Amino acid sequence: MPVPAREHHNRRATRESERAQTRRGRRDSKSCEPALSNSALDLPFLKTGFAVDSPQMEPLRVVFMGTAELACPSLAALAARPEYKLVAVVTQPDKPKGRGLEVQPSPVKRLARELELELLQPEKARDPAFIAALETLAPELIIVAAYGQILPEAILRIPRHGCLNVHASLLPKYRGAAPIQWAILNDETETGVTIMKIDAGLDTGDIVAQRATPIHPHDTAQTLHDRLARMGAELLVEVLPDYLAGKIQPRPQPKEGATYAPKIQKEHGKIDWTQPARKVWNQVRGLVPWPGAFTYLRTGAGHALLKIWRAEVVPDASGAPGAVLNVSKSGIDVACGRDALRILELQLQDRRKMTAQEFIAGHQLRQGDVLE
Repeated sequence: MPVPAREHHNRRATRESERAQTRRGRRDSKSCEPALSNSALDLPFLKTGFAVDSPQMEPLRVVFMGTAELACPSLAALAARPEYKLVAVVTQPDKPKGRGLEVQPSPVKRLARELELELLQPEKARDPAFIAALETLAPELIIVAAYGQILPEAILRIPRHGCLNVHASLLPKYRGAAPIQWAILNDETETGVTIMKIDAGLDTGDIVAQRATPIHPHDTAQTLHDRLARMGAELLVEVLPDYLAGKIQPRPQPKEGATYAPKIQKEHGKIDWTQPARKVWNQVRGLVPWPGAFTYLRTGAGHALLKIWRAEVVPDASGAPGAVLNVSKSGIDVACGRDALRILELQLQDRRKMTAQEFIAGHQLRQGDVLE
């Protein structure tokens, strides 16, 4: 006997709801990355969705494209909402990482596996075979977050609702690969997230929504990353209904104030002690966890790399740049071009992190020694 249309819809909607609840259960027990201290699914904004008797007959077909840890809360947020059907997750190919250079999946791939979502891993987003696969999936919307490649026009034309990007800055400031680090390195006091409609440029598309957050003195690139990742996920699911309903008109980015945030390289971590102490302090905060701000300490065996993980500025202190001015339980004071930097936590090459007090107890470091 044929199933009535409405009953068939209710059964299908119920199955979607059950799958979403199962996904939520999996995510409650395991986060996508250790560095994300709170799972995105612990947030109240993920607990709501349309009821099974909603007049919306079909979930919106969505493709998610992301690679880095920053993207995980946004993927989790979409997966938890029954009004969106994630037909595929696109992430970059597995790459060798760490000291052993073992091939590892991206954070987004690990999360997509937990959620039992279809995965695509093209070498290049411009690959014609990949574009054809996307067309076959027929997404109505593509969401991008920290994917790592610029999308070609052929992809941007596929979804009828366009492609939206979750970007970790208040555009047009800090377009590019490392907006979080450069905001701290440049001594900004505020940053935020932007939901942007992607165009052919590098983070130049129209703005759908933005949300700001202060950069606190205790923030590092890691703590700010985690906060912005959650904020981006919140803002995304908050504005999507109005965007899809045509109630939000994306606005062009201001022509003034655009800046670029290039990819961080290891050499960005090398400390120049002739710089003001505040600049070095921002370097310490802005390069956690990688590459870390580092200098070199003379030892009996030569020069050992010394990473500085936590520090503070000591005003009105002076001396030859790089010279150790004072060694005490409260820290190691090093002269800079202006003021001094008090090292609170550090790590000698091939050793564990330790407080300045622990370091002093096991290493001979005296006033007048020079860091290079």
